[in-house]
Parts: sequence; C-alpha cells; structure tokens
Amino acid sequence: MNKKIFICDDDSNIVDMLAMVLREFTDATVLTETDSRKALSRLIEECPDIFIVDLSMPLLSGDQLIKEVRNNVLLNKILIICMSAKLDAKEIAIEAGANIYLPKPFDINDMISAVSKNSNNG
Repeated sequence: MNKKIFICDDDSNIVDMLAMVLREFTDATVLTETDSRKALSRLIEECPDIFIVDLSMPLLSGDQLIKEVRNNVLLNKILIICMSAKLDAKEIAIEAGANIYLPKPFDINDMISAVSKNSNNG
C-alpha cells in the first residue's frame, strides 16, 4: 500500500530536500507545508500515515501542532517524527506526543529508515 507522508517545516530548503529524498527512496506520496498554521487543516484533509514536523516554527510551534494532532480523533494514530536543532528538543517532542525524534542536522539515512520501518507495517 502506498503511504502518505506529510512534512511541515518553516524552512523551505529542508522541506524540499526531504520531499525529494523521500520521493526517491520510498514509494510514499509526499505532501508538504511551510506554514504551521495551515498544517492541521491539511492533515485532516489528507489523513497521512506519517507526519514529519520541525519543533521550532514561528506562530504555531511543532510541539503545539503535535499536541493538536494527538488530541484529534481523526489524526491521533499518525506516526509523528519530530526534528529539531534545540538542545532540549527530544524531551519536548516526546512529551508532546512524537513517536520518533531526530536531531538536526540528521543523517538522511536515519529519516529514510524511520519512514521505511513504518511503511512496511502497513
């Protein structure tokens, strides 16, 4: 089954790079958003299998977004991969409800591995 991956990061370079790599190395459909305020409504509309989110974003932070996803009955089963360069980010991400945390800069193979493991369970 073809999985859907939704990426939300305010850095369009990271979004573009991740989308390109994940499209190349997985059979997933990859959707992206750089405005965290639009992410929740798009998540509800698209119902992805995997949500990759940056922790540090303006206006609506990644941990706030993760909490909203976990509190939404339509979305709360999504695998959430959170990424950040902040020192205390892992604790914040896991506390908010992320399943996996990857520190920035991360090895792209770690991201592919995290996505692929979930995609094979499908």
